[in-house]
Amino acid sequence: MTTPFRQPVPPEAPPGSARCLVVDDDPLVRRSLCRVLLAQGMEPIEAESGEAALAMLMADRSIPLVITDLYMPGMDGLTLVREVRSRCPDTAVLVVTGVADVDTAVKSFQLGAADYLSKPVLMEEVRARVQSALEKRRLVLENRWLQQSYQERLETQLRELTQRNKEMFLGQIQMAVRMLEARDIYTRGHSQRVSIYATKTAVQLGITGDLLEQVRLGGELHDIGKIGTRDEILNKPGALTEAEFKEVQRHVTEGEEILAPLRRDHPIMLQIVRSHHEHLDGSGFPDGLEGDAIPLPARIVSVADAFDAMTTNRAYRETRTAAEALKEIERHAGTQFDREVVGAFQRGFRDLHRLPIRIA
Repeated sequence: MTTPFRQPVPPEAPPGSARCLVVDDDPLVRRSLCRVLLAQGMEPIEAESGEAALAMLMADRSIPLVITDLYMPGMDGLTLVREVRSRCPDTAVLVVTGVADVDTAVKSFQLGAADYLSKPVLMEEVRARVQSALEKRRLVLENRWLQQSYQERLETQLRELTQRNKEMFLGQIQMAVRMLEARDIYTRGHSQRVSIYATKTAVQLGITGDLLEQVRLGGELHDIGKIGTRDEILNKPGALTEAEFKEVQRHVTEGEEILAPLRRDHPIMLQIVRSHHEHLDGSGFPDGLEGDAIPLPARIVSVADAFDAMTTNRAYRETRTAAEALKEIERHAGTQFDREVVGAFQRGFRDLHRLPIRIA
């Protein structure tokens, strides 16, 4: 097996420079890329094969970036991308491809590559792609820290919660929802829109007072349990595996657990969080409830949640118009959705041209 070679850092590379592992079986291509990276103030490291690169990463998982050619003897670039993303998920990967290799580059994206460089490699393109890949990596790590930090703090507060600090706790939960959605441009503002849709629909059904406020809060916090769901599942562009779908399903019960200290004051809100994915025909989750056994507020949020999901961009589905989304909801009225709730939603939002709601 080829022994990995780490290029010494020349004096021009500032101390503590970001490191980049350059993988190519052609030494001329490697050194050319290394010179460009050095000019950007980075510390390049060379590996002449996919096997050598993987050995280096296993020995030092702190390397933030890999640039690899796609076509190499032995372990090719696609296999290396797959292995790196599996074994070192915090390492970003750029692939180097020729103009005729666009389809292969797309496959590398599906395996987790952050971006690609076209041959012949240009200095400004390298600068832009590398900066973009490192920035994406920084945001992923920062968001993960925020997620873990918030979850740990929330769990601590749940143990120590008293009546006097419940209002403060609720505010922190609302902040956590906004931070959860900030992790993904596809879901940004989702909970606020669902809350608005659900509240106006509830008014059409004659709901007022404290119950209406709990519908509003339930719409805003219905997805709080997703704070514990992995980003790669939430943002997966393709179909989920059975195991991944089960992990997503857990967000309703985990959300209910997070909000448990508020059960006495906001029991309806917790019903919404737990039951907003139940279907009228009993095919939903987590309890397989049917018909009127599903709390009415949860049936309201179910319609609002589905409408917003269909009318905003998602990683796994293209956006539908408000009319198309409403037609789809009507098609499932009586099986997935409550007909009366669907009618109330239509009365509350007659002008479909003004939908979806825009959140500043």
